[in-house]
Amino acid sequence: LMLIYPFESMTPLIELLKEASRDPRVKSIKITIYRLAEHSKIVDQLVNAAENGKEVTALIELRARFDEQNNIDYSEILKQAGVKVIYGQPGYKVHSKVCLITLEEEGKESYITQFGTGNYNENTSKQYTDICYFTSNKNKGKDTVKFFHNLEIDNLEGNYKELLTAPNLFKPKMIELMDREIAKGEDGFLFFKFNSLSDKKFIKRFYKASQAGCKVQLIIRGICCLKPGLPNIEIHSIVGRFLEHSRVYIFGKGKDQKIYISSADLMTRNTKRRVELAVPIYNEELKERLNKYMEIQWMDDIKGRVHTAEDDYTPIKNGANISSQDYFMEKAMERSIRNSSL
Repeated sequence: LMLIYPFESMTPLIELLKEASRDPRVKSIKITIYRLAEHSKIVDQLVNAAENGKEVTALIELRARFDEQNNIDYSEILKQAGVKVIYGQPGYKVHSKVCLITLEEEGKESYITQFGTGNYNENTSKQYTDICYFTSNKNKGKDTVKFFHNLEIDNLEGNYKELLTAPNLFKPKMIELMDREIAKGEDGFLFFKFNSLSDKKFIKRFYKASQAGCKVQLIIRGICCLKPGLPNIEIHSIVGRFLEHSRVYIFGKGKDQKIYISSADLMTRNTKRRVELAVPIYNEELKERLNKYMEIQWMDDIKGRVHTAEDDYTPIKNGANISSQDYFMEKAMERSIRNSSL
């Protein structure tokens, strides 16, 4: 299941935690917390789960800028309720967005894992565009069990079957996937959406892609340290009613296409000084949805701007006459009307 905020609500995630807090099959709930709403329903459900005898672990990042006091206060509330509260390693901010629910039935464990590009914050989920992904995939669940175990023992060098983690795995694997597309030359395709670009290794790979004829489409809302106007590379920025915050990484087209969503931007702070997660999307329906999402954003010629060779951001002139955020809001309204009439 995939939700795209704010065009869909965070309520299903809160309801999932509510159900997990009561379900006798649920053995434990583990979550990473970076920013929370002032009156957090997420925390309410974690407290309920702990009071109902579930094993609840919350890794809280106390150094989330501007939210330090809020996170300290919530860590005390959670500890008083019986939640095991842990903190990140010195020198590394835990910026990952992941929640793991472990169930046990007839002696067998299963998992529901939620990965996000944004925070567990009901308020910003109505203001930021983000992706929330739920899966019962066993490998992803086992990887996440291992991920939380490594966080508890301050091990940032863990290896995983599915997950890409910074600071150890994210950059090398992303570079490897970029190199795969660059090697295809004119048949190569990279389509990324993220907040800012400053990591030199990624910038050098984009230069290499340009030289090889690999087509590169980038949607970067904020800082971009890539030289503008390079052949085969086009950079858009969307600034609208909602803050563009999701991170989507698409490598290639067709059957061998790889898609990841992530908490990480391509910035040195993310790749070297933060604990980040990227997760692959295999489900064909969800991949199709993400491709469509990215295509509509790329077409945005109302709120979108193109980064020109003169280092300006100028209106996109493609004749589409579309605001991607308005488009997705209209589709959300249509779904709401359809559902209410059922």
